Amino acid sequence: MKNMKIEKTRAKEILDGLSGKRIAVVGDVMLDRYFWGSVTRVSPEAPVPVIDVERETFHLGGAANVASNLKTLGLEPILCGLVGDDNSGRIFRDIASENGINIDGMFIDVERPTTVKTRIIGNNQQIARLDRESRSLVSNRGEKYIIEFVKSIENLSGVILEDYNKGVLSPILIREIIGHCKKNNINVFVDPKFDNFFSFNEVTVFKPNRKEASKALNMKINTPEEIDKAGQRLLESIKCQYVLLTLGSGGMMMYENNGNKVHIPTKARHVADVSGAGDTTIATLAACMTTGANFVESAIIANIAAGIVCEEPGIVSIKKEKLLEILA
Repeated sequence: MKNMKIEKTRAKEILDGLSGKRIAVVGDVMLDRYFWGSVTRVSPEAPVPVIDVERETFHLGGAANVASNLKTLGLEPILCGLVGDDNSGRIFRDIASENGINIDGMFIDVERPTTVKTRIIGNNQQIARLDRESRSLVSNRGEKYIIEFVKSIENLSGVILEDYNKGVLSPILIREIIGHCKKNNINVFVDPKFDNFFSFNEVTVFKPNRKEASKALNMKINTPEEIDKAGQRLLESIKCQYVLLTLGSGGMMMYENNGNKVHIPTKARHVADVSGAGDTTIATLAACMTTGANFVESAIIANIAAGIVCEEPGIVSIKKEKLLEILA
């Protein structure tokens, strides 16, 4: 196994090189809505807590959270996906624009709703989540719009394909974008879900979590031997350069197609909320690799970034200054 350490001077050099790099994020975007409040009593109507709502907030979720992480790291993210022609879609576009995220690649679909996940937080703990979404495949018009837009982007350093099985990443869209990137030597980073798992052939980095890999490979992934077997099977079946298998509290296992492997233990000091940790991981990994950092260096920094965002409740983006502070 390789050394899993990184010197702080090298980490700073990598992070300082992020400014201005352009990465397209293609996938399922969401609007995360939060009701924050306190719990002091149980409802007389049913055995459920009563939340006294103190504030309501909106955040970018799904692929949009990946783009948000890229932005706070100092890059120029270009977000490609779809929203509905509804109030939630307008709120989403306003927030993205206010945060400096390029949304020219967003297709507005009048026939489906914007994906909204509403989380109810009481005493800083999630009590319930309400989802409003459509999981049907993107329309032909939407598919064509996104493909042509990605192909038109100039000076692109990388593409992140962020799949939440909400319909944006169709087999045709996946094939067309990966083919375009291969022709133009653009790195492709994939955060897969279940439906299209084996469609992301010959990409740069494939980053499933334990649950996704276990279901796709139809095998248990618990022991070190099972983890290694899964990593090798993923390298062979996806034909990718690198596999990053995230294991929750077990950290990450990294596999390279040259036979090298590295285990990185988790870095969260106090876990408040794991929501969005995977988004931060793929964003930071892709960002670092666009500066010329190698896979191991990038994964180490990404692991630390994921640990930082897990320490705060709700969906938060990693900030470059905070990451530098922890690395130092």
